[in-house]
Amino acid sequence: MGIATTIVVAIVALVLESMPSLAGYSKIFGAIEVVTLSVFVPEYALRLWACKEDPRYSGALGRLRWAVSASAIIDFLAIAPAVASAGTVDLRVLRGLRLLRLFRLGRYSKSLHTFGRVLGESRQQLIIALSLVLIVLLISSSLLYLVEREQQPEAFGSIPAAMWWGVATLTTVGYGDVRPITDLGRVVASVIAVLGIGTFAMPAGIIAGAFDRVVRGEEAARKCPHCARTIDELQPGMPRSEAAPEQPPGS
Repeated sequence: MGIATTIVVAIVALVLESMPSLAGYSKIFGAIEVVTLSVFVPEYALRLWACKEDPRYSGALGRLRWAVSASAIIDFLAIAPAVASAGTVDLRVLRGLRLLRLFRLGRYSKSLHTFGRVLGESRQQLIIALSLVLIVLLISSSLLYLVEREQQPEAFGSIPAAMWWGVATLTTVGYGDVRPITDLGRVVASVIAVLGIGTFAMPAGIIAGAFDRVVRGEEAARKCPHCARTIDELQPGMPRSEAAPEQPPGS
C-alpha cells in the first residue's frame, strides 16, 4: 500500500509540475521527487537482490534475466532519468518517462491486474481487429487521395496526408479542419464514416467479452465447491468443510 501511494503521489506531482501557473512551486515538486526516489531506488535494488529467490531467476545470470524482464525495465526507465538529472547530466527531455511509474500500480491494484489479464486473454482477437482497422484506414485514405488530390493538394496531396482525415472520420471525431469538397468525395466519406462506427466498435466488444469471462472465472474460483458461497461469505476462521452442508449418502 505504501509503494502504491508513493506512485500516485509521484504521478500527481508530475502532472501538476507541467502547469505554468505552478512554476513557483518547483522546490516543492523537487522535494517530492527526492522523497519518491528515496523509496523507488532502494526498492528496485532490493528486488534486484532478492530476485534469485524466484526459481525463474536462479543461476549465475539470474539477476540479469530479471533486469531485462518487462516489469524491471519499466521500473528502471521510471527512475533512471530522474536519478541522472539529479547529477550533472541534463535529461529533462526524458523526464516524461517518469509516467511509466503508472504501470507499476498494476502490481498493487487488483483492478489493473484484472485488466492486464483481460488484454492478455484477448490479445489475438485484438491484433486481428486492429489489423482490420489499419486496413480500412489505408483503403479510405487512398480513396480520398484519389478523389480529392486535385481539388485539395494541401490536405490530400498524399496518402499519408489523407490519413489524418481518415483517423478523424473513422473514429467519428470529425474535427472538420480537413473535409472533402467534391460530390464524389462526400459520398465516399459518408460510406467510410458509417463503416468506421462498426470497425472501431469491434475492439471494444472484444475487450468487454474477455472482461466478462475473466471476472466470471475469478468469481467461480472464489466460491466454495460445496456450498457455492464466496470466501467472504464464509464465517471468519471456519474451515470450508464445516461451512458446507452435509451431503446426502450416495450423492
